[in-house]
Amino acid sequence: MAQVEMNGILIGEVETKNIMTKSSLPVGGYSVNPYVGCTHGCKYCYASFMKRFTGHTEDWGTFLDIKHWPEIKNPKKYAGQRIVIGSVTDGYLPQEEQFGNTRKLLQQLRGSGADILICTKSDLVVRDIDLLKELGQVTVSWSINTLNEEFKNDMDSAVSIERRLAAMKQVYAAGIRTVCFVSPVFPGITDFEAIFERVKDQCDLFWLENLNLRGGFKKTILDYIAERYPSLVPLYDEIYNHHNLGYFKSLEKKAEEMAKKYDCPFVDNEMPYGRVPQGHPVIVDYFYHEEVRGTGNTGKRNK
Repeated sequence: MAQVEMNGILIGEVETKNIMTKSSLPVGGYSVNPYVGCTHGCKYCYASFMKRFTGHTEDWGTFLDIKHWPEIKNPKKYAGQRIVIGSVTDGYLPQEEQFGNTRKLLQQLRGSGADILICTKSDLVVRDIDLLKELGQVTVSWSINTLNEEFKNDMDSAVSIERRLAAMKQVYAAGIRTVCFVSPVFPGITDFEAIFERVKDQCDLFWLENLNLRGGFKKTILDYIAERYPSLVPLYDEIYNHHNLGYFKSLEKKAEEMAKKYDCPFVDNEMPYGRVPQGHPVIVDYFYHEEVRGTGNTGKRNK
């Protein structure tokens, strides 16, 4: 297929020798991205740095390459390994409905015995509930860092927060482990306790991750804050220009108090696979990424 434009997105194809790559994420294992590029176009996305490896000059969010890879003929080689689908591109972009790469990947992983983590901002994942139940050890995570649809629309082109919440509820009810990933936490904007109230009965894990401004999008976000939330400019200046960790340390304390209030475990890294009693999700502190890197799936961080 030659490059074509569909709904303002440049669509192409790319061949890859191996769809699996060793992951540098704190949870380790393998990272799998069925597409190149991400049409959700999140303004804060750390993965936009990937553009330099793609040969694309278009803006991040305006192109997508459909990957083709050799069939995974021995999925059992990944038994017991963590496989993360969607670390730098969402596997359930709107284009997945047409091209089906993520469903093809899941089909090839049947019988693998892998611990599969799907990271998404989409409700299209409900299409594959049949496969997810068949795969067994699967976790589906939705990024939700606001309940304000206007702010969401300012930040990304993914489906609404309400659609994400409805999808999470449906997947949770199907017996599949779910995560509410509050990422990134925007200082002065993200109310993670309000989000927790909405999701506590339909998720097993509640992840918290700070907004990490780096690279080209730092100016984009700081300019946005100056325009839309001018009263927060001093706070963002203190955190992101003067590197004061005090704000996120206070949020960490607030999260720990919330865990006690709702009788939830509070850990510094994700715990091994498992479901938890409804209404008592594990609250996971990812505010300090460098301190969990290399710790594996232990529930602890490096001090």
